[in-house]
Amino acid sequence: MTYDTPVRLDQYASLIDIIDTACKQYGDKTAYSCFGKNTSFNEIETDSRHFATYLQNNTQLKAGDRIAIVLPNITQFIIAAYGALRAGLVLVNTNPLYTEREFKHQFNDSGVKAVVVLSDLLPVLANLVDATNIETVISTHALDLISPQVQPSTGINNIEFNQVLAQGAKLQFTPVQSQPNDIAMLQYTGGTTGLSKGAMLSHGNIIANAMQTKSRLGSKLVEGEEIFVAPLPIYHIYAFMINLILYFESGACSVLIPNPRDIASLIKTLASYPFTGFAGLNTLFVGLCHQKEFKALDFSHLKITISGGTALTQAAANLWQTTTGCTISEGYGLSETSPVVSLNTPGQERLGTIGKPLIETEVKVIDLNDNEVPVGITGELAVKGPQVMSGYWQKEEETNRAFTQDGYFKTGDIGIASEDGYHTIVDRKKDMVIVSGFNVYPNEIENILSGHNKVLECAVVGVNDDKTGEAVKAVVVLRDLSLMESQDAQKAITKELIDYCREQLTAYKVPKIVQLVKELPKSTVGKVLRRELRNS
Repeated sequence: MTYDTPVRLDQYASLIDIIDTACKQYGDKTAYSCFGKNTSFNEIETDSRHFATYLQNNTQLKAGDRIAIVLPNITQFIIAAYGALRAGLVLVNTNPLYTEREFKHQFNDSGVKAVVVLSDLLPVLANLVDATNIETVISTHALDLISPQVQPSTGINNIEFNQVLAQGAKLQFTPVQSQPNDIAMLQYTGGTTGLSKGAMLSHGNIIANAMQTKSRLGSKLVEGEEIFVAPLPIYHIYAFMINLILYFESGACSVLIPNPRDIASLIKTLASYPFTGFAGLNTLFVGLCHQKEFKALDFSHLKITISGGTALTQAAANLWQTTTGCTISEGYGLSETSPVVSLNTPGQERLGTIGKPLIETEVKVIDLNDNEVPVGITGELAVKGPQVMSGYWQKEEETNRAFTQDGYFKTGDIGIASEDGYHTIVDRKKDMVIVSGFNVYPNEIENILSGHNKVLECAVVGVNDDKTGEAVKAVVVLRDLSLMESQDAQKAITKELIDYCREQLTAYKVPKIVQLVKELPKSTVGKVLRRELRNS
């Protein structure tokens, strides 16, 4: 049976309130550790205040303006995010692996006026900054807080992160009072149009979800004592809410992992901490458990492992528990729900399910007409709760389509409810592909491929993959079918199309398989039959 610890979801007025309160309460305790450097709550308070002060005094930014953070899991991300919030700005978390095209869309759609960027990306930013509203560029090398590094000269008008902190320290900070309904973040998510859209998440949304999750974790989360490893990117709402809000509020130390794909480095980092919590997904769980160095670690303190982003497999759950002695609690959520909707209670997991909805969260299963279906019948999951977004940024029509008449958010995921309140995801209404936990939207890739001068039409689907859960498969009809006459010709055009995608798409979105066909299977009304493509 699931037991939730009573908590007040409205005990903080804003995320600023959480930051201020935690820093005062935990002072000299370590809040974040990265590259072996520990940063205390006091130091986070000082640095984020200096960052906010610079923004208030040395830029044209005002409360409500948007600022993009384009950084991996490094301490500068934390300082910038907290500093921006303390200045009353709206965060636009951005994947550093994006291409110029993806950056440009997100920056222009959100109307960002400032960006905090890894110095390695300055040449990319230089190519597009004039086509955006960006006025302030703050750059940092990953190691700047340990030893300031020389940054590339690109001709772009930027200021270095350490200079921002130094200048902010000499200026007057003006505290900002954000309200629960004020937008704290535009968290971008894919859409049926192929272009991502910004979920408007308020301070109240994110605070509520942190407190809801804290309630579900119960006694497994002891204030001031936890060490939580953060290998998943904190520019995703999942890790952002867990590490920057929930565990920070609880006085925990978050161990930031800048590059989780470097398994050897990750294991070396883990060996340095008596870590009590870990978040991941199938590929990471399995990848770690196959390393003898990981198996040799001390797991005696590990009591919470959370899985999200993709369905947890039985094999991964069993392997992790056998290796570490800790069970995995699978959860479910979306960018639009800040993100957690439901979560298995640690130690009481029902494998194969996404657990029960968090406190004050209602989930119902609906049919195509938005009517609730009986228990045991499949349908689309619809969610209502204090963590659900108010809508999509500047997209009223899409917002209206996303909600039922009685205010439930339609997730696009097909699920089924049990008599005792657990839910299981059985399929996706949308044709989204999940590659190692990353959402890939077929229309975006189809739009890119269709722009190639040799492509007549195409369709993109997800196929099973042992390593990444799913892989992207593109089925393509060429304008000139004679290009398919030989195996060598097919290999050449396939490589050309993959290279073309690689130029314009983040790596995980690039098709792993390109299949050339003479025609796409279609229904009588001309709709591509994706199911046939998945099985071909």
